[in-house]
Amino acid sequence: MARAIVLRQLSAGPRTRHQLATKLKDREVPEAAARAVLDRFEELRLINDAEFAELWVRSRAEHRHLGSSTLRRELREKGVSDVLIEAALEQLSAADERESARYLVAKKLARVDRASLDRSEKDKHTRRLVAMLVRKGHSPGVAFGIVAEELNREDDSWE
Repeated sequence: MARAIVLRQLSAGPRTRHQLATKLKDREVPEAAARAVLDRFEELRLINDAEFAELWVRSRAEHRHLGSSTLRRELREKGVSDVLIEAALEQLSAADERESARYLVAKKLARVDRASLDRSEKDKHTRRLVAMLVRKGHSPGVAFGIVAEELNREDDSWE
């Protein structure tokens, strides 16, 4: 029974050992049986938290443009150890995170005539854009810098 539950979960997509253990516990699988099945699946490399973390970071950073703090939180929620989280986050450079934040801001500002914004409108856009970046896991310092650069950019094209 435990084996079937784990196989069904893995057929839907990669899972961490913690996620699978939680699912087995929810289904009232005895702890010894759950541990044996999970150990065997790890032995066969069907469960690999390090690989899961690397794929998660790459995918979420590339497609959702999330910053490292949000990625770190998501991986912790999935039961990945701090050591594996930090190793997975090493693939993101500071330049990658800045570029990701810049992309999000430029996308939001694509239809805004930046030249015609007065001080209060710039402040409003700054607050909203910085809040959006911080929610996505980018640091406030980087967020303020990127937003200021993008709001003051004269050429609306983004490269």
